[in-house]
Amino acid sequence: MISILAQERLLGAALGFAFVGTIVFEQRRGIYGSIADDKSVQIEKYEPKQIVPWKNFSSELAFVWNKAIDGSLGQLVAYLSSRRL
Repeated sequence: MISILAQERLLGAALGFAFVGTIVFEQRRGIYGSIADDKSVQIEKYEPKQIVPWKNFSSELAFVWNKAIDGSLGQLVAYLSSRRL
């Protein structure tokens, strides 16, 4: 007879494999289903989605980031540049 600790480990491994297997199966089913749906769509009618709201997001984020850094570390930079290390 195997110990209780070994039984718990085997049970945990079996449940883990079953859980991961279920997730992988569902993901594959979703992928294959989306591929089957895409084949029914005519290519001539397909138009790519325009991502207009996010077009300038990276430049706006960079501007806000630089402004925040300048506001928080501006005095430190001015002090260090005045000391001429």
